Amino acid sequence: MINVNLNEIQEYIKNQLSEKRYYHSKCVMERSKELAIKFGADVEIAEKIGIAHDVAKEMTEEEKLKYVEENNIKIDDTEKENTGLLHAKIGKDISIKEFGFSESMGKAIENHTTGNKDMDIYSKILFIADRTSKDRNFEDLEYLNQLVDKGIDEAVLYILDKKIKLQIEKRASIHINGIIARNNLLEEMK
Repeated sequence: MINVNLNEIQEYIKNQLSEKRYYHSKCVMERSKELAIKFGADVEIAEKIGIAHDVAKEMTEEEKLKYVEENNIKIDDTEKENTGLLHAKIGKDISIKEFGFSESMGKAIENHTTGNKDMDIYSKILFIADRTSKDRNFEDLEYLNQLVDKGIDEAVLYILDKKIKLQIEKRASIHINGIIARNNLLEEMK
């Protein structure tokens, strides 16, 4: 199995992304590390998924559709309609093939946009890190960081709620994985 170190992954990502997107990825890597320490997860794994999460973000729509077809990645109607979501599944595939990521690490990357049922600690860390990294300037960032202090699930649930509300306000389709993730998390938190 391939085992690419963090510096090699960073170099690969730097060559794939614009300076702005690479900076975001570095910020997510740093935030993932902080969260891994806070929640007792493996720091190296968290850093690797943080830096790699947007590896496919800047592919064109045509490149994304070609990639999923050539690599037999199943996509649903919502992903066909909103190809921006595809970067998560493609990112998982690239990270497993190029960096030797485990299935769990790949799933964290796949889950970082919509969430999913059965999110493990790394999926939750990346989901939160992508929304709370230092390059983000959302007006609710302070509140969200307070939720993180209360617990990882509270923060994930809040982000899922915000994403769903945003899609409703935009009158856009909502990916079913986000709804399933939310319902599953509510059940777990009972």
